[in-house]
Amino acid sequence: MSVARRRFIEGTAVVTGAALLPAVPAYAADPVTIDAEGIILIGRSDGSVLLQDGAGADRILLSHFMIKDTALGLQRTFGGTPARITLPDGRPAIQVTYTMASGASGVTVRGTFDVTPHRAHLKWEVSGSGTLAPAGFMFSRTVYGASAAESYEPLTVWERDARGGIPYEVNAGGAYVETWAGSKGFLCLSSTTPANTDATWVHAPGTSTGASTAVTEADVVLGDLRPRGAGALAAGRPLGVEVWTDQPFNLYKAAGQTMTLKAQVVNGSAATRTVRLTWWARDFGGERIAGGTLSRSLAAGAAWNASFPLTSPAQNIVFTEVEVVSGSDKALARTNLSVLPEFTYKAGKESMFGLANYPWLLRPGKEAVLGLVRTLGIKWIRIAYAGAPGIDTATLDANGIGHNVELSGIPVGGSAEQIAAWADTNVAKALDAQAAYFEVSNEVNQPWMSGRGADAYVRDGLRQVTTRLDAAGSRMKVMNAGLGGMDYVWTENFRAAGGWDLIDAFAFHPGRGNFTPDFAPPPQEWTQGPSGSYWNFLGALRKANQVLAEYGGDKELWLTEAYAPTRPNAWWSDTYRHAAENTLLTLALAKSENVRAVNWYQLHDSVLYHPQEADPANPEYHYGLMNRDTSAKPSLLAFATAARVLDEAAFVRHLAFPDQDIKGLLFTTPAGPVSIIWSRKDGYLLNSGHGEDPWYASPEPWVDTWTTRTAVVAHAGTAEGTVRELNCIGQERTLKASGGKITLTLDGAPRVYYGLAANPDWK
Repeated sequence: MSVARRRFIEGTAVVTGAALLPAVPAYAADPVTIDAEGIILIGRSDGSVLLQDGAGADRILLSHFMIKDTALGLQRTFGGTPARITLPDGRPAIQVTYTMASGASGVTVRGTFDVTPHRAHLKWEVSGSGTLAPAGFMFSRTVYGASAAESYEPLTVWERDARGGIPYEVNAGGAYVETWAGSKGFLCLSSTTPANTDATWVHAPGTSTGASTAVTEADVVLGDLRPRGAGALAAGRPLGVEVWTDQPFNLYKAAGQTMTLKAQVVNGSAATRTVRLTWWARDFGGERIAGGTLSRSLAAGAAWNASFPLTSPAQNIVFTEVEVVSGSDKALARTNLSVLPEFTYKAGKESMFGLANYPWLLRPGKEAVLGLVRTLGIKWIRIAYAGAPGIDTATLDANGIGHNVELSGIPVGGSAEQIAAWADTNVAKALDAQAAYFEVSNEVNQPWMSGRGADAYVRDGLRQVTTRLDAAGSRMKVMNAGLGGMDYVWTENFRAAGGWDLIDAFAFHPGRGNFTPDFAPPPQEWTQGPSGSYWNFLGALRKANQVLAEYGGDKELWLTEAYAPTRPNAWWSDTYRHAAENTLLTLALAKSENVRAVNWYQLHDSVLYHPQEADPANPEYHYGLMNRDTSAKPSLLAFATAARVLDEAAFVRHLAFPDQDIKGLLFTTPAGPVSIIWSRKDGYLLNSGHGEDPWYASPEPWVDTWTTRTAVVAHAGTAEGTVRELNCIGQERTLKASGGKITLTLDGAPRVYYGLAANPDWK
């Protein structure tokens, strides 16, 4: 996210005047200078601190500190006195005793600034008030000669769980990135909210250290670095490593291209050390396609840039890891490289493929994200309107992508004025967006299956919207608030309150835990709770269609959120491999159950209010088709496979082989019949070996955990022809028929078949 730039303005709306000063060393008439490799700090007589690079070029000026106090409000410093001091470890530092306004009488602010190679450590200590609100502390900065706008970059670190499983990212703060020709600066903080940072002030939350004291700390790192390398220096971690490619989403379009995996290693320790780098690359089948080990002596604070060329395979995904070791210190980083050819989709807005969480984080840019949306065959965006983050409605229209709105915040039980204001504002927003559908709020059916609040929702929300749309002469279609799970108890109360006759489409979110998508327990057997069978997919779809048939009105069925979550090392979530298999099967089952559209939740791992921060404990963070770094999960290739196979498909029937554990779906397409077939010999329960603890050691994504392979004789389309088989990520192989028969080897992973007869199960 870009942070607006303007010239630093000295004045702010606070009271000026004298303040009491703490006892500090005497006023220094001359500037106070300290330095280390690659960085110089100058404490100036006005209390500001100037950061220069190792060549003496002015880079960043730190002028003022702002406190927040529940009684005093916002109060900033007005100048200060710098002095050279000696830290307990013998290093020099600059200490600034700041002047406060008379409105903050009794509050003292003192800054201490020190340097290590390429890094300045900033510390502000505040004391003298029992009503400090450290979460609102800020400091000012002026950046000289930047060649690009400031940007914000969340910082992350990869970790391994001592119990096993797969590594995962954790949050390690954030950095405001400044750019100059050939160099960068990183203002690193352990916590910050970018929305609270502007062109003058950096949001720098403090920590209470006593009843009337608090401290804020930050670091500035200078050099030609990557964000995670800078973060390692800022945090004083012994080693840091980051991996990336220069290709958007690390996504390539054809076999035979050069894919260059890049890595930057940083020595965050205080001494030169020898660092060993080991890297590998594996494909979806687990084959190690490249790798090696390098070693280098690295000075304190120095960076080592390495590149590893790979040749892109045919449609595939390549998992990579770089690990660096020095003595007992280790660091690792992972990313995925993938290959997905382009495809011409023909279904247009008759397509059922959509995206639930609008592609709001436009990294690496709007055109790249738009191109990815087109490549995936996405034809519906759930939320798009003026002022919403993401791709604007005009661009979506120009690219033939339908867009809806989902708007929440109904003041249920509020005054008539509050209810009218909400409805007026949001109907106007939907009309302005020219939305095709208005989904009126989201998951209002809590607690699940309690039936509570349906009548109030209809009265204060849904009816308010439909009345206004009718008055405007709008033909916009209306959906109920997408329900959390197939809550037929709430739905019955909704109908009783008159809501059913107000909607054109019925929307719900068929959440799913560690069950395969085709698990369909009858509703009377659904169990509640965070790991209850209420959260099943196919059973919920069938119940929804039963309700639509019973209640009538020819309503469309929309899944406005569907997903295959990949929270690492958690048995309730899919493994990365199962998520790909389940993505394909989820979409195929949706097609078979006459779903009008499926909005996948979401494009990549993140949460809206903390964009691209790692949040491993949050289950919804892991719902993306891509990882936090926007590299593809296998799920992304599976989504594309489903969109391509089902683009113009029409469902015919469920297949019925003599072996009842063999499952299948038959579709017709312009290219002939298509079958999707799988086995349930290993059951419907995933990660079944888990214990009571939510933790579960996830296997690596290239590990196939299905244990039972079953040979099935299917009816081929021709006596001696060939059959094409696609796995969940679209990899193809050719099988040979003989005598009109072909033997398929099946397990729990769905596979797509072109070239079978229109009755592959001999029916």
